[in-house]
Amino acid sequence: MESVDFITTESGKDLIVAFAISAPDSFAGIKSLLLLRTPKYEVFLEEWERGVRVTFERNRVADPAILKAVEYSETHQTVRLRTTTARYHLDVRKLQAKDLKRMCEVLRLMNYDQSFEASGI
Repeated sequence: MESVDFITTESGKDLIVAFAISAPDSFAGIKSLLLLRTPKYEVFLEEWERGVRVTFERNRVADPAILKAVEYSETHQTVRLRTTTARYHLDVRKLQAKDLKRMCEVLRLMNYDQSFEASGI
């Protein structure tokens, strides 16, 4: 399980949820796990390219993965993500309630077309 130190969210032209993951081997001490969706420009993409793009600084893959499922457990304070190429299990106990609420809001906006399975958000 990856420990999340803080998150950043955005809901303007881009929809973003960025998790700052503890990474003692990194100069900065964190690595970013980024969920990004830009609905305005998706019409220019091929069908298979549409959806929430997921990139993780730790994985240097040329093409981002596409988000397939999100499961948030308020009870266990965890977030599980499943993408086309990986799975992530995140410990969000360090986050404030307002940040978790905002995360859920942005994730719901990202899923306006039910492009991924969602639970707990």
